[in-house]
Amino acid sequence: MALKKRITYYYDEEVGNYNYGYMHPMKPFRMRMAHSLVSAYGLDKHLNVVRPPRASALEMTRFHADDYVEFLSRVTPELAQQEPEHTSVYLSGEDCPAFDGVFEFCSISAGGSIAGAKRINHGESDVV
Repeated sequence: MALKKRITYYYDEEVGNYNYGYMHPMKPFRMRMAHSLVSAYGLDKHLNVVRPPRASALEMTRFHADDYVEFLSRVTPELAQQEPEHTSVYLSGEDCPAFDGVFEFCSISAGGSIAGAKRINHGESDVV
């Protein structure tokens, strides 16, 4: 008989508040919709549901250059237009747009990835 897997499901209810732009294929509100389905079907009863901690700028610099993380922490759509020379170095046009809350969104996403890796490495979950 197979052992029951320990599954951790990370979800931050604020993740659906961000918008990459109308034409961009990344639609964070879809994460909120998927979570609603997980809850509606009762799948969350079979998972360890955890709100991930937000990754700090310092944590993000373990995986990205300091200047990149610093730019993300202050960029806005307006600043991206005012500083195209910096924007073109750090954000690749339409694929990685500057949008309101880009750093916060990245903090949520990176925080979940880091927390999930820690849970796996510490033997606290089999699947994240």
